[in-house]
Amino acid sequence: MALLVQKFGGTSVGSVDRIKAVANKISTNKDEGNDLVIVVSAMGQTTDELSVLARKISKSPPQREMDMLLATGEQVSIALLSMALNELGTPAISMTGSQVGIVTESAHGRARILEVKTDRILNKLNDGKVVVVAGFQGTSVSSGGTSEITTLGRGGSDTTAVALATALNADACEIYTDVPGVLTTDPRKVKSAKLMSHLSCDEMLELASLGAAVLHPRAVELARNYGINLKVLSSWDDSPGTELTSKKRKAIGREGLELGRPVDGVELVENQAVIALSHIPDKPGIAAQLFENLSEGNINVDLIIQSTHEGNSNDITFTINRKNLVKATSLCKSILKEMGGVFKSQDNMTKISISGAGIMGRPGIAAKLFDSLYRSGINLRLIATSEVKVSCVIDSSEGSKAIKAISNSFKLNNEQIAINPIISGFGEPAVRGVALDPDQSQISVRKIPDLPGIASSICSILSDSCICLDTIVQSERQYKNGERDISFTLKTSEKISAKKTLAPLMAKWPGSYLEDGPSINRISAVGSGMPAIAGTAAKMFRALADANINIVMIATSEIRTSCVVSEDDGLKGLNAVHKYFQLDK
Repeated sequence: MALLVQKFGGTSVGSVDRIKAVANKISTNKDEGNDLVIVVSAMGQTTDELSVLARKISKSPPQREMDMLLATGEQVSIALLSMALNELGTPAISMTGSQVGIVTESAHGRARILEVKTDRILNKLNDGKVVVVAGFQGTSVSSGGTSEITTLGRGGSDTTAVALATALNADACEIYTDVPGVLTTDPRKVKSAKLMSHLSCDEMLELASLGAAVLHPRAVELARNYGINLKVLSSWDDSPGTELTSKKRKAIGREGLELGRPVDGVELVENQAVIALSHIPDKPGIAAQLFENLSEGNINVDLIIQSTHEGNSNDITFTINRKNLVKATSLCKSILKEMGGVFKSQDNMTKISISGAGIMGRPGIAAKLFDSLYRSGINLRLIATSEVKVSCVIDSSEGSKAIKAISNSFKLNNEQIAINPIISGFGEPAVRGVALDPDQSQISVRKIPDLPGIASSICSILSDSCICLDTIVQSERQYKNGERDISFTLKTSEKISAKKTLAPLMAKWPGSYLEDGPSINRISAVGSGMPAIAGTAAKMFRALADANINIVMIATSEIRTSCVVSEDDGLKGLNAVHKYFQLDK
Protein backbone atom coordinates (compact mmCIF):
# COMPACT_ATOMS: atom_id res chain seq x y z
CA MET A 1 0.00 0.00 0.00
CA ALA A 2 1.33 3.44 -0.94
CA LEU A 3 0.46 7.01 -0.06
CA LEU A 4 0.00 8.85 -3.34
CA VAL A 5 -0.72 12.49 -4.12
CA GLN A 6 -2.42 12.79 -7.52
CA LYS A 7 -3.17 16.05 -9.32
CA PHE A 8 -5.72 16.48 -12.12
CA GLY A 9 -5.69 19.68 -14.17
CA GLY A 10 -8.52 21.79 -15.53
CA THR A 11 -8.95 19.84 -18.77
CA SER A 12 -9.05 16.56 -16.85
CA VAL A 13 -12.06 17.80 -14.84
CA GLY A 14 -13.46 20.09 -17.53
CA SER A 15 -16.93 18.51 -17.70
CA VAL A 16 -19.22 16.20 -15.74
CA ASP A 17 -18.26 13.26 -17.95
CA ARG A 18 -14.57 13.92 -17.40
CA ILE A 19 -15.06 14.26 -13.64
CA LYS A 20 -16.79 10.86 -13.67
CA ALA A 21 -13.89 9.37 -15.66
CA VAL A 22 -11.37 10.78 -13.19
CA ALA A 23 -13.45 9.42 -10.30
CA ASN A 24 -13.35 5.94 -11.86
CA LYS A 25 -9.56 6.11 -12.16
CA ILE A 26 -9.21 7.25 -8.55
CA SER A 27 -11.64 4.59 -7.31
CA THR A 28 -9.62 1.88 -9.03
CA ASN A 29 -6.42 3.13 -7.41
CA LYS A 30 -8.13 3.16 -4.02
CA ASP A 31 -9.37 -0.41 -4.51
CA GLU A 32 -5.74 -1.43 -5.08
CA GLY A 33 -5.04 -0.43 -1.48
CA ASN A 34 -3.50 3.00 -1.91
CA ASP A 35 -4.09 5.99 0.35
CA LEU A 36 -4.94 8.91 -1.91
CA VAL A 37 -4.79 12.68 -1.68
CA ILE A 38 -6.23 14.24 -4.84
CA VAL A 39 -5.50 17.81 -5.93
CA VAL A 40 -7.68 19.36 -8.63
CA SER A 41 -7.74 22.60 -10.58
CA ALA A 42 -10.83 24.59 -11.56
CA MET A 43 -12.93 23.07 -14.34
CA GLY A 44 -11.77 23.88 -17.88
CA GLN A 45 -11.43 27.63 -18.43
CA THR A 46 -13.21 28.61 -15.19
CA THR A 47 -10.31 30.69 -13.85
CA ASP A 48 -10.13 32.69 -17.09
CA GLU A 49 -13.89 33.15 -17.13
CA LEU A 50 -13.89 34.43 -13.55
CA SER A 51 -11.09 36.86 -14.42
CA VAL A 52 -13.15 38.21 -17.33
CA LEU A 53 -16.11 38.73 -15.02
CA ALA A 54 -13.93 40.70 -12.63
CA ARG A 55 -12.61 42.92 -15.43
CA LYS A 56 -16.19 43.72 -16.45
CA ILE A 57 -16.71 45.13 -12.96
CA SER A 58 -13.34 46.84 -12.52
CA LYS A 59 -10.32 47.47 -14.73
CA SER A 60 -8.11 47.13 -11.67
CA PRO A 61 -9.85 44.95 -9.08
CA PRO A 62 -8.20 44.61 -5.62
CA GLN A 63 -5.97 41.54 -5.55
CA ARG A 64 -7.55 40.35 -2.31
CA GLU A 65 -10.95 40.27 -3.98
CA MET A 66 -9.48 38.49 -7.00
CA ASP A 67 -8.21 35.76 -4.67
CA MET A 68 -11.65 35.50 -3.08
CA LEU A 69 -13.19 35.14 -6.53
CA LEU A 70 -10.67 32.81 -8.20
CA ALA A 71 -10.51 30.43 -5.23
CA THR A 72 -14.15 29.50 -5.86
CA GLY A 73 -13.27 27.73 -9.11
CA GLU A 74 -11.42 24.90 -7.36
CA GLN A 75 -14.18 24.59 -4.74
CA VAL A 76 -16.62 23.60 -7.48
CA SER A 77 -14.22 20.93 -8.76
CA ILE A 78 -13.48 19.33 -5.38
CA ALA A 79 -17.16 19.17 -4.39
CA LEU A 80 -18.24 17.57 -7.67
CA LEU A 81 -15.35 15.09 -7.68
CA SER A 82 -16.07 14.08 -4.08
CA MET A 83 -19.71 13.55 -4.99
CA ALA A 84 -18.69 11.38 -7.95
CA LEU A 85 -16.39 9.26 -5.76
CA ASN A 86 -19.04 8.74 -3.09
CA GLU A 87 -21.50 7.78 -5.81
CA LEU A 88 -19.07 4.99 -6.81
CA GLY A 89 -18.92 3.78 -3.21
CA THR A 90 -15.48 5.29 -2.57
CA PRO A 91 -15.61 7.42 0.60
CA ALA A 92 -14.25 10.89 -0.12
CA ILE A 93 -14.20 14.34 1.44
CA SER A 94 -13.38 17.68 -0.17
CA MET A 95 -11.24 20.37 1.46
CA THR A 96 -10.26 23.89 0.52
CA GLY A 97 -6.71 25.11 0.93
CA SER A 98 -7.50 26.69 4.29
CA GLN A 99 -9.33 23.58 5.55
CA VAL A 100 -6.45 21.33 4.62
CA GLY A 101 -3.93 23.56 6.41
CA ILE A 102 -1.93 25.11 3.57
CA VAL A 103 -0.31 28.21 5.10
CA THR A 104 1.17 30.81 2.76
CA GLU A 105 2.80 34.20 2.68
CA SER A 106 0.55 37.24 2.85
CA ALA A 107 0.95 37.95 -0.85
CA HIS A 108 -2.30 37.89 -2.78
CA GLY A 109 -2.10 36.40 -6.27
CA ARG A 110 1.43 34.99 -5.95
CA ALA A 111 1.78 33.56 -2.45
CA ARG A 112 4.42 30.95 -1.67
CA ILE A 113 3.68 28.04 0.65
CA LEU A 114 5.23 28.21 4.11
CA GLU A 115 3.89 24.99 5.64
CA VAL A 116 1.20 22.35 5.39
CA LYS A 117 -0.53 21.26 8.60
CA THR A 118 -1.19 17.61 7.88
CA ASP A 119 -3.17 16.46 10.95
CA ARG A 120 -6.61 16.78 9.37
CA ILE A 121 -5.56 15.04 6.14
CA LEU A 122 -3.95 12.16 8.04
CA ASN A 123 -7.05 11.70 10.20
CA LYS A 124 -9.28 11.44 7.13
CA LEU A 125 -6.85 9.03 5.44
CA ASN A 126 -6.89 6.88 8.58
CA ASP A 127 -10.69 6.85 8.29
CA GLY A 128 -10.28 5.28 4.85
CA LYS A 129 -11.33 8.34 2.88
CA VAL A 130 -9.93 9.85 -0.30
CA VAL A 131 -9.07 13.48 0.47
CA VAL A 132 -9.86 15.83 -2.42
CA VAL A 133 -7.98 19.13 -2.08
CA ALA A 134 -8.46 22.43 -3.90
CA GLY A 135 -5.25 23.34 -5.68
CA PHE A 136 -3.94 26.84 -6.31
CA GLN A 137 -4.95 28.23 -2.90
CA GLY A 138 -4.05 28.53 0.75
CA THR A 139 -4.51 30.81 3.71
CA SER A 140 -2.38 33.41 5.40
CA VAL A 141 -2.65 35.41 8.59
CA SER A 142 -3.09 39.14 8.03
CA SER A 143 -1.47 41.87 10.14
CA GLY A 144 -4.66 42.00 12.16
CA GLY A 145 -4.46 38.30 13.00
CA THR A 146 -7.36 37.20 10.78
CA SER A 147 -7.15 34.46 8.15
CA GLU A 148 -7.06 35.50 4.50
CA ILE A 149 -7.57 33.36 1.38
CA THR A 150 -4.56 33.52 -0.92
CA THR A 151 -3.82 32.08 -4.34
CA LEU A 152 -0.47 30.75 -5.53
CA GLY A 153 -0.45 32.13 -9.07
CA ARG A 154 0.07 30.34 -12.36
CA GLY A 155 0.75 26.61 -11.98
CA GLY A 156 -0.50 26.72 -8.42
CA SER A 157 -2.20 23.32 -8.47
CA ASP A 158 1.04 21.58 -9.49
CA THR A 159 2.75 23.39 -6.64
CA THR A 160 0.01 22.40 -4.19
CA ALA A 161 0.37 18.73 -5.13
CA VAL A 162 4.15 18.59 -4.68
CA ALA A 163 3.94 20.59 -1.44
CA LEU A 164 1.41 18.10 -0.04
CA ALA A 165 3.59 15.17 -1.13
CA THR A 166 6.53 16.77 0.65
CA ALA A 167 4.66 17.48 3.89
CA LEU A 168 3.02 14.03 3.94
CA ASN A 169 6.22 12.21 2.97
CA ALA A 170 4.20 10.57 0.20
CA ASP A 171 5.58 7.67 -1.82
CA ALA A 172 4.97 9.56 -5.07
CA CYS A 173 3.35 12.63 -6.55
CA GLU A 174 1.55 11.97 -9.83
CA ILE A 175 0.58 14.84 -12.14
CA TYR A 176 -2.15 13.82 -14.58
CA THR A 177 -2.42 15.96 -17.73
CA ASP A 178 -3.91 15.93 -21.23
CA VAL A 179 -0.56 14.81 -22.74
CA PRO A 180 1.18 11.42 -22.33
CA GLY A 181 3.98 12.91 -20.21
CA VAL A 182 7.00 15.13 -20.86
CA LEU A 183 7.90 15.18 -24.56
CA THR A 184 11.19 15.97 -26.27
CA THR A 185 9.69 19.30 -27.35
CA ASP A 186 6.35 21.02 -27.78
CA PRO A 187 4.21 18.67 -29.95
CA ARG A 188 2.23 21.66 -31.22
CA LYS A 189 5.41 22.98 -32.84
CA VAL A 190 7.16 19.73 -33.74
CA LYS A 191 4.86 16.89 -34.75
CA SER A 192 7.60 14.26 -34.29
CA ALA A 193 8.05 15.01 -30.56
CA LYS A 194 8.47 11.82 -28.52
CA LEU A 195 7.70 10.84 -24.94
CA MET A 196 10.65 10.81 -22.52
CA SER A 197 10.51 7.93 -20.02
CA HIS A 198 12.55 9.86 -17.47
CA LEU A 199 14.61 12.99 -16.94
CA SER A 200 16.15 14.78 -13.99
CA CYS A 201 14.45 17.62 -12.14
CA ASP A 202 17.33 19.88 -13.20
CA GLU A 203 16.61 19.08 -16.86
CA MET A 204 12.90 19.66 -16.31
CA LEU A 205 13.61 22.97 -14.58
CA GLU A 206 15.58 24.14 -17.60
CA LEU A 207 12.84 23.05 -20.00
CA ALA A 208 10.06 24.51 -17.83
CA SER A 209 11.86 27.85 -17.59
CA LEU A 210 12.08 27.86 -21.39
CA GLY A 211 8.34 27.50 -21.84
CA ALA A 212 7.62 23.76 -21.51
CA ALA A 213 4.16 24.13 -19.95
CA VAL A 214 3.53 20.56 -18.81
CA LEU A 215 4.84 21.39 -15.31
CA HIS A 216 5.28 24.69 -13.52
CA PRO A 217 8.87 25.46 -12.41
CA ARG A 218 7.79 26.02 -8.78
CA ALA A 219 6.49 22.47 -8.56
CA VAL A 220 9.70 21.07 -10.06
CA GLU A 221 11.77 23.18 -7.64
CA LEU A 222 9.96 21.61 -4.69
CA ALA A 223 10.41 18.08 -6.09
CA ARG A 224 14.12 18.72 -6.68
CA ASN A 225 14.76 20.35 -3.32
CA TYR A 226 13.00 17.71 -1.24
CA GLY A 227 13.66 14.59 -3.32
CA ILE A 228 10.04 13.89 -4.26
CA ASN A 229 9.28 11.01 -6.63
CA LEU A 230 7.42 13.00 -9.31
CA LYS A 231 5.61 11.48 -12.30
CA VAL A 232 3.75 13.06 -15.22
CA LEU A 233 0.98 10.82 -16.59
CA SER A 234 -1.93 10.95 -19.01
CA SER A 235 -5.46 11.43 -17.69
CA TRP A 236 -6.86 9.55 -20.68
CA ASP A 237 -4.93 6.28 -20.86
CA ASP A 238 -2.55 4.03 -18.93
CA SER A 239 0.65 5.02 -20.76
CA PRO A 240 3.78 4.89 -18.57
CA GLY A 241 4.33 8.65 -18.59
CA THR A 242 7.54 10.35 -17.48
CA GLU A 243 9.39 9.99 -14.21
CA LEU A 244 11.42 12.90 -12.84
CA THR A 245 14.45 11.96 -10.78
CA SER A 246 15.89 14.09 -7.99
CA LYS A 247 18.23 14.03 -5.04
CA LYS A 248 17.69 12.25 -1.74
CA ARG A 249 14.90 13.50 0.46
CA LYS A 250 15.68 16.18 3.01
CA ALA A 251 13.84 17.83 5.87
CA ILE A 252 11.88 21.05 5.45
CA GLY A 253 13.91 24.00 6.73
CA ARG A 254 12.81 26.70 9.13
CA GLU A 255 12.58 29.23 6.29
CA GLY A 256 9.36 27.66 4.98
CA LEU A 257 8.43 25.01 2.43
CA GLU A 258 8.85 27.23 -0.63
CA LEU A 259 11.21 29.71 0.96
CA GLY A 260 14.18 27.41 1.45
CA ARG A 261 17.52 28.76 0.34
CA PRO A 262 17.53 28.74 -3.47
CA VAL A 263 21.32 28.29 -3.66
CA ASP A 264 22.44 24.91 -2.35
CA GLY A 265 26.03 24.69 -3.57
CA VAL A 266 29.11 26.44 -4.90
CA GLU A 267 31.68 24.89 -7.23
CA LEU A 268 35.22 25.96 -8.07
CA VAL A 269 36.85 24.57 -11.22
CA GLU A 270 40.54 25.43 -11.55
CA ASN A 271 43.02 25.30 -14.44
CA GLN A 272 40.77 27.03 -16.93
CA ALA A 273 41.77 29.02 -20.00
CA VAL A 274 39.74 31.57 -21.92
CA ILE A 275 39.98 31.89 -25.70
CA ALA A 276 38.45 34.98 -27.30
CA LEU A 277 37.89 35.33 -31.04
CA SER A 278 36.76 38.79 -32.09
CA HIS A 279 35.82 40.44 -35.38
CA ILE A 280 34.80 37.13 -36.96
CA PRO A 281 32.17 37.08 -39.74
CA ASP A 282 28.54 37.28 -38.69
CA LYS A 283 26.98 34.61 -40.91
CA PRO A 284 25.53 31.08 -40.65
CA GLY A 285 28.01 28.25 -40.08
CA ILE A 286 30.84 30.13 -38.39
CA ALA A 287 30.21 28.75 -34.88
CA ALA A 288 29.62 25.27 -36.32
CA GLN A 289 32.91 25.28 -38.21
CA LEU A 290 34.87 26.52 -35.20
CA PHE A 291 33.54 24.08 -32.63
CA GLU A 292 33.50 21.11 -35.00
CA ASN A 293 37.24 21.61 -35.48
CA LEU A 294 37.78 21.75 -31.73
CA SER A 295 35.68 18.64 -31.22
CA GLU A 296 37.64 16.74 -33.88
CA GLY A 297 40.74 17.75 -31.95
CA ASN A 298 39.26 16.08 -28.83
CA ILE A 299 39.01 19.40 -27.04
CA ASN A 300 36.04 19.61 -24.71
CA VAL A 301 34.66 23.15 -24.49
CA ASP A 302 32.88 24.28 -21.35
CA LEU A 303 31.29 27.74 -21.44
CA ILE A 304 30.55 29.41 -24.78
CA ILE A 305 29.53 33.05 -25.14
CA GLN A 306 28.71 34.83 -28.39
CA SER A 307 27.76 38.48 -28.18
CA THR A 308 26.29 40.83 -30.76
CA HIS A 309 27.88 43.91 -32.27
CA GLU A 310 27.17 46.58 -34.80
CA GLY A 311 28.21 45.79 -38.32
CA ASN A 312 28.82 42.36 -39.78
CA SER A 313 31.12 40.76 -37.19
CA ASN A 314 30.73 38.92 -33.89
CA ASP A 315 32.84 37.80 -30.97
CA ILE A 316 32.93 34.25 -29.61
CA THR A 317 34.55 33.49 -26.26
CA PHE A 318 34.85 30.06 -24.67
CA THR A 319 36.62 28.21 -21.88
CA ILE A 320 38.65 25.01 -21.97
CA ASN A 321 40.96 23.11 -19.65
CA ARG A 322 44.32 24.87 -19.59
CA LYS A 323 46.16 21.68 -20.65
CA ASN A 324 44.45 21.97 -24.06
CA LEU A 325 45.38 25.61 -24.66
CA VAL A 326 48.32 25.02 -27.01
CA LYS A 327 46.39 22.64 -29.25
CA ALA A 328 43.25 24.82 -29.21
CA THR A 329 45.34 27.88 -30.06
CA SER A 330 46.76 26.16 -33.13
CA LEU A 331 43.32 25.02 -34.31
CA CYS A 332 41.73 28.44 -33.79
CA LYS A 333 44.49 30.33 -35.56
CA SER A 334 44.27 28.05 -38.58
CA ILE A 335 40.52 28.72 -38.77
CA LEU A 336 41.02 32.47 -38.43
CA LYS A 337 43.38 32.41 -41.41
CA GLU A 338 40.42 31.33 -43.52
CA MET A 339 37.65 33.50 -42.06
CA GLY A 340 39.52 36.44 -40.54
CA GLY A 341 39.38 37.71 -36.98
CA VAL A 342 41.52 38.43 -33.94
CA PHE A 343 42.76 35.78 -31.47
CA LYS A 344 43.38 36.31 -27.77
CA SER A 345 43.81 33.84 -24.92
CA GLN A 346 44.28 33.95 -21.20
CA ASP A 347 45.24 31.09 -18.90
CA ASN A 348 45.33 30.89 -15.11
CA MET A 349 41.57 31.30 -14.93
CA THR A 350 39.02 29.71 -12.60
CA LYS A 351 35.30 29.07 -12.99
CA ILE A 352 33.13 29.58 -9.95
CA SER A 353 29.43 28.64 -9.97
CA ILE A 354 26.43 28.64 -7.70
CA SER A 355 23.80 25.94 -8.16
CA GLY A 356 20.21 25.61 -7.04
CA ALA A 357 16.62 25.56 -8.25
CA GLY A 358 15.01 28.42 -10.13
CA ILE A 359 18.02 30.73 -9.80
CA MET A 360 17.31 32.99 -12.77
CA GLY A 361 13.60 32.99 -11.95
CA ARG A 362 14.46 34.82 -8.74
CA PRO A 363 15.96 38.13 -9.83
CA GLY A 364 17.91 38.78 -6.63
CA ILE A 365 20.10 35.67 -6.78
CA ALA A 366 22.41 36.59 -9.67
CA ALA A 367 22.63 40.15 -8.36
CA LYS A 368 23.63 38.84 -4.93
CA LEU A 369 26.34 36.65 -6.49
CA PHE A 370 27.81 39.51 -8.51
CA ASP A 371 27.61 41.85 -5.53
CA SER A 372 29.44 39.45 -3.22
CA LEU A 373 32.28 39.14 -5.76
CA TYR A 374 32.34 42.90 -6.34
CA ARG A 375 32.62 43.62 -2.62
CA SER A 376 35.65 41.34 -2.54
CA GLY A 377 37.25 43.28 -5.40
CA ILE A 378 36.89 40.44 -7.90
CA ASN A 379 36.34 41.32 -11.56
CA LEU A 380 34.28 39.02 -13.78
CA ARG A 381 35.87 37.79 -16.99
CA LEU A 382 32.82 35.86 -18.26
CA ILE A 383 29.26 35.25 -17.10
CA ALA A 384 27.07 32.25 -17.97
CA THR A 385 23.54 31.76 -16.66
CA SER A 386 20.84 29.10 -16.56
CA GLU A 387 17.88 28.13 -14.41
CA VAL A 388 19.98 25.86 -12.16
CA LYS A 389 23.46 27.41 -12.30
CA VAL A 390 25.18 30.78 -12.64
CA SER A 391 28.89 30.70 -13.48
CA CYS A 392 31.59 33.37 -13.52
CA VAL A 393 35.13 33.08 -14.83
CA ILE A 394 37.66 34.93 -12.68
CA ASP A 395 41.42 35.12 -12.22
CA SER A 396 42.72 31.96 -10.54
CA SER A 397 44.39 33.98 -7.79
CA GLU A 398 40.94 35.09 -6.63
CA GLY A 399 39.48 31.58 -6.24
CA SER A 400 39.79 31.15 -2.47
CA LYS A 401 38.55 34.66 -1.84
CA ALA A 402 35.55 34.07 -4.12
CA ILE A 403 34.61 30.82 -2.36
CA LYS A 404 34.67 32.57 1.00
CA ALA A 405 32.64 35.54 -0.22
CA ILE A 406 29.95 33.38 -1.85
CA SER A 407 29.73 30.94 1.06
CA ASN A 408 29.21 33.80 3.48
CA SER A 409 26.70 35.54 1.25
CA PHE A 410 24.52 32.46 0.68
CA LYS A 411 25.21 30.85 4.09
CA LEU A 412 26.71 27.67 2.62
CA ASN A 413 28.55 25.13 4.75
CA ASN A 414 31.68 23.13 3.90
CA GLU A 415 29.62 20.18 2.65
CA GLN A 416 28.07 22.46 0.01
CA ILE A 417 31.43 23.51 -1.41
CA ALA A 418 32.94 21.46 -4.26
CA ILE A 419 36.48 22.03 -5.50
CA ASN A 420 37.20 20.59 -8.97
CA PRO A 421 34.15 18.28 -8.91
CA ILE A 422 34.17 15.19 -11.09
CA ILE A 423 32.42 15.76 -14.43
CA SER A 424 28.89 14.38 -14.26
CA GLY A 425 26.52 13.03 -16.88
CA PHE A 426 28.35 9.92 -18.10
CA GLY A 427 25.89 7.48 -19.62
CA GLU A 428 23.17 10.13 -20.00
CA PRO A 429 22.03 11.63 -23.34
CA ALA A 430 23.80 14.83 -24.34
CA VAL A 431 20.43 16.26 -25.35
CA ARG A 432 17.22 15.05 -23.76
CA GLY A 433 14.88 17.74 -25.05
CA VAL A 434 14.79 21.06 -26.91
CA ALA A 435 12.65 24.12 -26.38
CA LEU A 436 11.67 27.30 -28.18
CA ASP A 437 11.02 30.42 -26.13
CA PRO A 438 9.36 33.00 -28.39
CA ASP A 439 8.60 35.46 -25.59
CA GLN A 440 12.07 37.01 -25.65
CA SER A 441 13.53 40.46 -26.23
CA GLN A 442 17.13 41.59 -26.31
CA ILE A 443 18.67 44.72 -24.82
CA SER A 444 22.33 45.71 -25.00
CA VAL A 445 24.01 48.08 -22.56
CA ARG A 446 26.74 49.67 -24.67
CA LYS A 447 30.05 51.25 -23.64
CA ILE A 448 29.96 50.66 -19.90
CA PRO A 449 33.11 50.70 -17.72
CA ASP A 450 34.98 47.40 -17.41
CA LEU A 451 35.17 47.52 -13.61
CA PRO A 452 34.18 45.28 -10.69
CA GLY A 453 30.57 45.86 -9.72
CA ILE A 454 29.13 46.77 -13.11
CA ALA A 455 27.21 43.50 -13.60
CA SER A 456 26.16 43.69 -9.95
CA SER A 457 24.79 47.21 -10.43
CA ILE A 458 22.76 46.26 -13.49
CA CYS A 459 21.32 43.07 -12.00
CA SER A 460 20.62 44.68 -8.63
CA ILE A 461 18.61 47.59 -10.02
CA LEU A 462 16.58 45.21 -12.19
CA SER A 463 16.11 42.87 -9.24
CA ASP A 464 14.73 45.72 -7.15
CA SER A 465 12.04 46.12 -9.84
CA CYS A 466 11.38 42.32 -9.84
CA ILE A 467 12.67 42.00 -13.43
CA CYS A 468 14.22 38.62 -14.25
CA LEU A 469 16.98 38.25 -16.85
CA ASP A 470 17.00 35.03 -18.86
CA THR A 471 20.46 35.28 -20.45
CA ILE A 472 23.39 37.55 -19.60
CA VAL A 473 26.28 37.89 -22.07
CA GLN A 474 29.31 40.07 -21.39
CA SER A 475 31.09 41.11 -24.57
CA GLU A 476 34.74 40.29 -25.17
CA ARG A 477 35.41 43.30 -27.38
CA GLN A 478 36.59 46.50 -25.72
CA TYR A 479 36.28 50.06 -26.95
CA LYS A 480 39.18 52.55 -27.07
CA ASN A 481 38.82 53.55 -23.42
CA GLY A 482 38.34 49.99 -22.20
CA GLU A 483 34.54 49.97 -22.08
CA ARG A 484 32.56 46.82 -22.79
CA ASP A 485 29.02 45.83 -23.73
CA ILE A 486 26.64 43.59 -21.80
CA SER A 487 23.66 42.09 -23.62
CA PHE A 488 20.80 40.24 -22.04
CA THR A 489 17.48 38.68 -22.91
CA LEU A 490 14.31 38.95 -20.89
CA LYS A 491 10.58 38.46 -21.22
CA THR A 492 9.13 40.81 -23.83
CA SER A 493 6.51 41.99 -21.35
CA GLU A 494 9.29 43.34 -19.10
CA LYS A 495 11.34 45.12 -21.77
CA ILE A 496 9.84 48.62 -21.40
CA SER A 497 10.04 48.44 -17.63
CA ALA A 498 13.68 47.29 -17.80
CA LYS A 499 14.68 50.21 -20.02
CA LYS A 500 13.03 52.72 -17.69
CA THR A 501 14.69 51.09 -14.69
CA LEU A 502 18.16 51.15 -16.28
CA ALA A 503 17.99 54.76 -17.48
CA PRO A 504 19.13 56.40 -14.19
CA LEU A 505 22.04 53.96 -13.93
CA MET A 506 23.15 54.64 -17.49
CA ALA A 507 23.23 58.36 -16.74
CA LYS A 508 26.11 57.70 -14.33
CA TRP A 509 28.32 56.33 -17.11
CA PRO A 510 29.12 59.05 -19.69
CA GLY A 511 28.92 57.78 -23.25
CA SER A 512 26.97 54.63 -22.38
CA TYR A 513 23.59 53.92 -23.92
CA LEU A 514 20.85 51.31 -24.26
CA GLU A 515 20.19 49.59 -27.56
CA ASP A 516 17.26 47.40 -28.57
CA GLY A 517 18.09 44.18 -30.34
CA PRO A 518 16.11 42.63 -33.19
CA SER A 519 12.99 40.52 -32.61
CA ILE A 520 14.29 37.19 -31.39
CA ASN A 521 13.50 33.63 -30.34
CA ARG A 522 15.64 31.48 -28.08
CA ILE A 523 16.29 27.84 -28.99
CA SER A 524 17.76 25.67 -26.24
CA ALA A 525 19.02 22.11 -26.02
CA VAL A 526 18.98 20.50 -22.56
CA GLY A 527 20.65 17.30 -21.41
CA SER A 528 22.39 16.04 -18.28
CA GLY A 529 24.97 14.23 -20.41
CA MET A 530 26.19 17.47 -21.99
CA PRO A 531 29.19 17.98 -19.66
CA ALA A 532 30.54 14.51 -20.42
CA ILE A 533 30.09 14.47 -24.21
CA ALA A 534 32.35 16.68 -26.32
CA GLY A 535 30.96 18.34 -29.42
CA THR A 536 27.33 18.72 -28.35
CA ALA A 537 27.28 22.48 -28.88
CA ALA A 538 28.98 22.06 -32.27
CA LYS A 539 26.17 19.74 -33.36
CA MET A 540 23.55 22.27 -32.38
CA PHE A 541 25.37 25.00 -34.29
CA ARG A 542 25.65 22.70 -37.31
CA ALA A 543 21.92 21.95 -37.22
CA LEU A 544 21.17 25.67 -37.41
CA ALA A 545 23.83 26.30 -40.04
CA ASP A 546 22.45 23.56 -42.29
CA ALA A 547 19.06 25.26 -42.00
CA ASN A 548 20.77 28.53 -43.05
CA ILE A 549 19.96 30.14 -39.71
CA ASN A 550 22.30 32.77 -38.32
CA ILE A 551 23.00 32.78 -34.58
CA VAL A 552 22.63 36.17 -32.90
CA MET A 553 23.80 35.16 -29.41
CA ILE A 554 25.13 32.01 -27.73
CA ALA A 555 24.98 31.27 -24.02
CA THR A 556 25.79 27.91 -22.46
CA SER A 557 25.66 26.44 -19.00
CA GLU A 558 26.41 22.99 -17.65
CA ILE A 559 23.38 21.17 -19.08
CA ARG A 560 21.99 23.75 -21.50
CA THR A 561 23.07 25.36 -24.76
CA SER A 562 20.97 28.31 -25.92
CA CYS A 563 21.09 30.08 -29.27
CA VAL A 564 19.26 33.33 -29.91
CA VAL A 565 18.04 33.59 -33.50
CA SER A 566 15.78 35.96 -35.41
CA GLU A 567 12.08 35.69 -34.71
CA ASP A 568 11.41 34.44 -38.25
CA ASP A 569 13.85 31.54 -37.80
CA GLY A 570 12.63 30.28 -34.42
CA LEU A 571 10.25 27.51 -35.45
CA LYS A 572 12.46 26.33 -38.31
CA GLY A 573 15.45 26.22 -35.97
CA LEU A 574 13.57 24.24 -33.33
CA ASN A 575 12.60 21.59 -35.87
CA ALA A 576 16.15 21.47 -37.24
CA VAL A 577 17.77 20.95 -33.83
CA HIS A 578 15.16 18.38 -32.75
CA LYS A 579 15.75 16.35 -35.90
CA TYR A 580 19.57 16.71 -35.86
CA PHE A 581 19.80 15.11 -32.41
CA GLN A 582 17.42 12.36 -33.57
CA LEU A 583 14.92 13.14 -30.85
CA ASP A 584 12.20 12.20 -33.33
CA LYS A 585 13.45 8.59 -33.18
